[in-house]
Amino acid sequence: MVFYIVGLGMGDEKDITVRGLEAVKSCDAIFLENYTSILGVDTVKLEEFYGKPITIADRHMVESEAEQIYLPAKEGNVALLVVGDPVCATTHTDMIIRARDVGIKVEMIHNASIMGAIGCTGLQLYNFGQTVSIPFFTEGWKPISFYEKIDYNRRGGMHTLCLLDIKVKEPDFDAMMRGRTVFLPPRYMTVNTASEQLLEALEIAKENENGGDELTLTPAYSEDTLCVGAARLGREDQCIVAGTLKELTTVDFGGPLHSMVICGSDVHDLEWEVMKSFLKEGSSYVFTSAESKSKQPDGRSSIFL
Repeated sequence: MVFYIVGLGMGDEKDITVRGLEAVKSCDAIFLENYTSILGVDTVKLEEFYGKPITIADRHMVESEAEQIYLPAKEGNVALLVVGDPVCATTHTDMIIRARDVGIKVEMIHNASIMGAIGCTGLQLYNFGQTVSIPFFTEGWKPISFYEKIDYNRRGGMHTLCLLDIKVKEPDFDAMMRGRTVFLPPRYMTVNTASEQLLEALEIAKENENGGDELTLTPAYSEDTLCVGAARLGREDQCIVAGTLKELTTVDFGGPLHSMVICGSDVHDLEWEVMKSFLKEGSSYVFTSAESKSKQPDGRSSIFL
């Protein structure tokens, strides 16, 4: 008996690996985790392709009733299907630990995820720093813990991958107060919203620094910082657009899922050779070679790649 955690990749039902498909077909119970990411097809398509019924594991089930998913693996094979790769979310790591603690054999089957696929923008993966999550702001809640990580990355010349918020099966608290259980429609953060919030976070950081005056240190980024927005990577209709942070607030990227990258302070010439094909038409961004920016007085370059 095995508890399989199977990565589905990023596109459709056919992105599962051969090994993953064989594991799924051997299972007595199959669950699909559907709140940390979404696939480009619905559950019916998956069931038809796998030839097996699938139970949707929503946020409540995964976080509060996880034992319903992994404990059946004491009696037979069970699969938890995860969009992308199994180890890109801490939720799945927690489930792996809990299953092993009760003596269940756990096997992970990896697949493509945004963590690697973002390289299709031209930005080289070993030039990335810490990944950050951008949550939806509300009127009374605007956390900007991601700002310090972006600042750290850019001071080291590193790019920042921003994972954008997803709200699935969120309770309607107004309805709950009236005694009804109602869930709000799903919401998926767009590159536009993320860009607007990043600009707002910059202003909040300024206020936190010294009461609203200009920052005494160089800001982590500005409205003119080069960024790349990406939507539906891994699918036939994927969309990639580069431009300044301010410019990305108005680009139509289409449907979910979206992610974005805040480029490091020094984009390499080879990265730019790929990125320039994605540059927004009419963009005000002007590329300056990293080597030109880092030339020393004696003509030596201080960069290496």
